[in-house]
Amino acid sequence: MKVKFLLAALSLCAVCTVKAQNPIIKHIFTADPAPIVHKGTVYLYTSHDTASVEATNYKMPDWHVFSSKDMVNWKDHGALLSPKTFSWATGDAYAAQCIERDGKFYWFVSTFHKNNAESKGGAAIGVAVADSPIGPFKDAIGKALVVNEMTKDLPHAWDDIDPTVLIDDDGQAYMYWGNGSLKWVKLKKNMIEMDGPITTLKPKNYIEGPWVYKRKDLYYLVYASAGTKPEMIEYCTATSPAGPWTYRGIIQENVPNSFTTHPGILDYKGKSYFFYHNGALPTGGSYRRSICVDYMYYNEDGTIQKIVQTKEGVAAVK
Repeated sequence: MKVKFLLAALSLCAVCTVKAQNPIIKHIFTADPAPIVHKGTVYLYTSHDTASVEATNYKMPDWHVFSSKDMVNWKDHGALLSPKTFSWATGDAYAAQCIERDGKFYWFVSTFHKNNAESKGGAAIGVAVADSPIGPFKDAIGKALVVNEMTKDLPHAWDDIDPTVLIDDDGQAYMYWGNGSLKWVKLKKNMIEMDGPITTLKPKNYIEGPWVYKRKDLYYLVYASAGTKPEMIEYCTATSPAGPWTYRGIIQENVPNSFTTHPGILDYKGKSYFFYHNGALPTGGSYRRSICVDYMYYNEDGTIQKIVQTKEGVAAVK
């Protein structure tokens, strides 16, 4: 049985506040959602698409932060970080995730590296830090955490993108990332140094955009996948953050009007939420994307119920 649901009626309110039905952000084009909860408020970290309607590639100048206390009304705090924050960076602001540790907020970002003494260029991962979820943020290291030369399992220069970070119950932090293959590494407690070698693996149908989290006794690896045609959202589970990972299936099939999508998952006030992006706004598309959110439901064994998009654009759970 399919159960239709609507989060709330959507309308544009004041200059920087949006009331949400999907897409939840309407006044700008956003992508790559990364939500966290801090002191009862949801903070949503996003990429920002500014490409023209005719464009055939991305234009992503900065990262935005939105906040909500009810998952209905969203406040835009503006562009709080950009590749220009990092002296070593150049190019676009790709997928990123912010995570809190010991009262500080670490924003792991993916962009491109300048051709200099540290790297010959290619995708790289950096870290910004702040004392508040809305900044101000500054470069936490003064150099990239990961450069292209560190990962040589694939020949292309854009494989080091889309970082996601998990802090396990014992305090050990792990970072996962990658396009074409999944990489992971332990992080030191300071969150700005690697603590051991980089490991590479290839989950079934994996493309990019990993999101890793723990729920009860299971670790979840959710990612943008090839599936039947790029991109869908599929996932694996494990009993350890190091794997081995067991493939579990599809969470969401292709989204409207965008060949990419990107997961972000959050528990808030007793409910589970699944964030993603599509190209459903007027004049939207694969380079002008929009963030959406649906309820997410688990089965008793911890597997995730499939989320289905209806023709009307209203989410349903099967």
